[in-house]
Amino acid sequence: MNITETFPIFIQLGFLLAFATLVSLLMRALKQPLIIGYIITGLLVGPFVFNLIQSEGVFQLFSQIGVSFLLFSVGLNLNPNVLKQFGKVALITGVGQVVFTSAVGFLICVLLGFSYITSFYVSIALAFSSTIIILKLISDKGDLEDLYAKISIGFLLVQDVIAIALLLAIPILFANTGSWADLGDVVFKILMAGVFVFAVARSILPKINDYISRPQELLFLFANAWGIGITALFLYMGFSIEAGALVAGIALSTLPFRHDINARLTPLRDFFIVLFFILLGSEMAFGSIGDIILPAAILSLLVLVGNPLIMMIIMGLLGYKRKTGLLTGLTVAQISEFSLILVALGVSLGQIDREVLSMVTLVGLVTIFGSSYLILYSDKIYSVIGKYLKIFERKHVLEKGIRNKDYDYFLFGGNRVGFDFIELFKGMKKDFLVIDHDPEIIGQMKMEKVDHEYGDASDIDFLESLKLDEASLIVSTIPDLETNLLIAEAAKRHASGPIFLTVTHSISNALALYEAGVDYVILPHFLGGKYASEIAKRFLKDAKEIRQMRKEHVKNLLARSALGHEHPVLERFR
Repeated sequence: MNITETFPIFIQLGFLLAFATLVSLLMRALKQPLIIGYIITGLLVGPFVFNLIQSEGVFQLFSQIGVSFLLFSVGLNLNPNVLKQFGKVALITGVGQVVFTSAVGFLICVLLGFSYITSFYVSIALAFSSTIIILKLISDKGDLEDLYAKISIGFLLVQDVIAIALLLAIPILFANTGSWADLGDVVFKILMAGVFVFAVARSILPKINDYISRPQELLFLFANAWGIGITALFLYMGFSIEAGALVAGIALSTLPFRHDINARLTPLRDFFIVLFFILLGSEMAFGSIGDIILPAAILSLLVLVGNPLIMMIIMGLLGYKRKTGLLTGLTVAQISEFSLILVALGVSLGQIDREVLSMVTLVGLVTIFGSSYLILYSDKIYSVIGKYLKIFERKHVLEKGIRNKDYDYFLFGGNRVGFDFIELFKGMKKDFLVIDHDPEIIGQMKMEKVDHEYGDASDIDFLESLKLDEASLIVSTIPDLETNLLIAEAAKRHASGPIFLTVTHSISNALALYEAGVDYVILPHFLGGKYASEIAKRFLKDAKEIRQMRKEHVKNLLARSALGHEHPVLERFR
C-alpha cells in the first residue's frame, strides 16, 4: 500500500517521531546513545519493515537541513583561540590515531577486495571518534576532570579540525577532473567565498551586535538566515552543503553572541539531525547483506580493538602510564557521526556505492553500542587486565623523579588546585613532594625545581613505596573516589597517621571518604560559595581591603594563566 494515498506528509512525520521516541526509550534503558535508536528507527520505518517513508524528497530536505545545522554548530564551537589550550599530546594523539587507523584500515579494505577510492573513504571514516558520544559517557561517569578525559577532549578537537578539512577538500578534489586549471579555479572560488564571508563577519557583524542580539527572536532569525543563507550560497556556487555550513559557523566563532546563537539553535539542530539519522537508517541497503556482514565485522573489530591499541601505543611512547593509555584508548572505540556524513558525501559525489554507506552505518551501530560499555566500565576492565598492559608503558626519564629524601608533606596532583598548595608549602619552607601522572605537569615541576615523583596514585604498589604512613600531611587534589580511598588505606594504618585532606565533587563521596578516615574533604563548589560570602562580609567592614584583595587575586590569576590553568568549564564542541 502506498501510505501517501492515505496519509499526508504530516502524518508520516508523526509516525516517524512516535517510532523514534519508543526506540529511544529502549536505548535509554540499555544505556545506549540515542543515535543508535534513530538509525534503528530508520530501519523499522524503511522499506525492509513498515515502509512508512514515501515522501522521500521531503525527508531528504529535512536531512540536509539537519546536516547543515549540525556542521554550523560545529563551526560555531571551533573558535581558533580554543586550539591554544591544547598542547603537544592532543596534536600527536589526534593526528597519530587518524594516520595509523587510516593506514591500517586502508590495507584491510584493499585486502577485502574494495577499490582504492572506496578503501580511502572507509578507512578515513574509521579514524574519527564521536565527540558527542564520548563527552556524554565521560560526563555520566563523572570523569571530566580526569587526565584521560582532558586528553580525549584535546584530540577530539584536533580530529574535528581534520574532519572539517576533509569535508572541505574532498568535493574540491573530485569536483573537476579535467585539468589542474579547473581544480585551481575551484580552489580560487572557495577561497574568495570564504574571504567574503569572514570579511562580513569581522567588519560588519560586530558593529550591529547589540542591535541584532535584542530581542532574542531577531537573533534566532539572524542565525538561521546566516547559516542557511551562506550554505545556500556555497551550494549555488557548486560546493557542498557541508562546506558552506562549516564556513558559516566558523565565521561567527569569535563573535560575542556565538554562545546565544548556539543555545538558540540547539533544539532545532537536534530535531532535524534526528531525521537525518532516521533517513540514513531507512536507506541502508540489506539486499546484499551477505556481502557486507563479514567486512563490517572485521572493520568493527579494527575500531573496537585496533583503535584502542593504536592509542595506547602512542600514549606509551609519550610517557603516559598504562591506565591513562587504556582509558584514553577506549574512548576511540567507535566511529563518529562525521564518519557517516563523510561516506554519505562520497555517495552523493558518485565516488562510492550506497552499499558502502550501509556497511559503514552497520559498523557505526556495532562500535557505538560496544564502546558505550567499554567506556562506562573502563575502570573495571583495567582492574582485570591492567597487569598485562605493562608492555604499553615506556621507561621514561620522568620515572626517576627527584625523590632524594623523606618527606613530611605529600601533594597528589600539581595542576589547578595543587597550585595553591605548592605556593603555600613554598611559603612555609616545608620539604614536600608533588606526585602526578601527567608528564607535562611533571616537566613543569622539574623546571620550577619542585621535588616531584612521576606515578599513578591508583597503583597500590607505588603508594606503598612512598611510605605515606610516616608523613605529617597528605593533600590529594584528585577527585576520584577510589584513588583517594587507596591513598587513605596506605596512609591511615595507625591512629597517629598523617592528616589527610582531599577533594571530591559529591556529598556521597565526601561521606564515604570521611568513613574511610579522611580528616577533611574539600568540595570546591560548596567551599567557593562560603568563601565568597565571607569576602562580601569583609568588604562591607573595610573598603580598602577590596583593592588589596583584588590586586592579589589578579596576580594569582596571571600566574595561573601563564601555566595554562583554566576554570573547569567544558564547552561542547558539537
